[in-house]
Amino acid sequence: MNKREKTRTVRVGDLTLGGQDRVIIQSMTNTKTHDVEATVAQIERLEKAGCEIVRVACLQEEDALAIAEIKKRIHIPIVADIHFNPDFAIKAIENGVDKIRLNPGNIEDESKIRTIVELAKKNGVPIRIGINSGSLNKKYEHSTDAMIASAYDHLRILEDLDFHDVVLSFKSSDALETIEVYRKAAETFPYPLHLGVTEAGPLVDSSIKSAFALGTLLNEGIGDTIRVSISDDPVKEIAVAKKLLRTVGLRKDVPTLISCPTCGRIQYDMLPIVAEIEEYLSTVNKDIKVAIMGCAVNGPGEASAADIGVAGGKESALLFKKGKIVRSFPQEEIVQVLKAEIDKF
Repeated sequence: MNKREKTRTVRVGDLTLGGQDRVIIQSMTNTKTHDVEATVAQIERLEKAGCEIVRVACLQEEDALAIAEIKKRIHIPIVADIHFNPDFAIKAIENGVDKIRLNPGNIEDESKIRTIVELAKKNGVPIRIGINSGSLNKKYEHSTDAMIASAYDHLRILEDLDFHDVVLSFKSSDALETIEVYRKAAETFPYPLHLGVTEAGPLVDSSIKSAFALGTLLNEGIGDTIRVSISDDPVKEIAVAKKLLRTVGLRKDVPTLISCPTCGRIQYDMLPIVAEIEEYLSTVNKDIKVAIMGCAVNGPGEASAADIGVAGGKESALLFKKGKIVRSFPQEEIVQVLKAEIDKF
């Protein structure tokens, strides 16, 4: 039994976090939450890409109130991101939110915390405590031990109120620190863990940091839900998260695209084809390996693990399956042939 299966279970809408060898993919909208049309439109795109839980910012009361209407029009659980103002958490729960992200220690009025917890209990709403290395209490020196101690501070408030529907996260922009703190958390707390490298940067930087840090932890059985933070369209976060989970063996319904880096032997414009098929596969939920190779010299051999593959040429291309050549066809039909074979698979 790995560490994921040893945590408490927490219900978020119709999903279960923790207590199982399954990792849930999350993202966060970058719209103004009270702009219902824009927020719903972005969530629908995230849903289509494979997002399973979505978080929205509640910076003002109108954001929390908008949750009721947003929930009517989406199909995945919604999380309210609350900082400092307890009234927004109360309004979010009253308007049907499925989970809140909150740091109880940032709220000075203890009676408000009690009200939030009582409402959360009544409505089955869990609370995620998010510890960020960049915003620790000034009484702590910066360290992973300080992050664990800070989590204890926040948890004590909830546990004293007999509230245990808790998820924990420990965010850092440093990949090595992320690994260290989550390893400590997995040994210390019984609660499900939300993994992420915060402020990870644009697509390439974030993908590398997240693959290293989160991939290491996931492979050790640590982590129940993840967000790959990217300074870009949040839909891109989902693609990276899905491929990461596929790579560490935690997802099977995610396609794999194999393609060569190209060389002087290539005789057709391969890169636009790779880009188009990559986009096409982003909405395909199949355990399929697709290869696009530059030439027939070693294409079918190097990509022999592919379920479906093509090797291009000057005028014609080869279709192969599991390394065996099936037929040749005109080079300009590569995209059409690949899409048809993917659909049939």
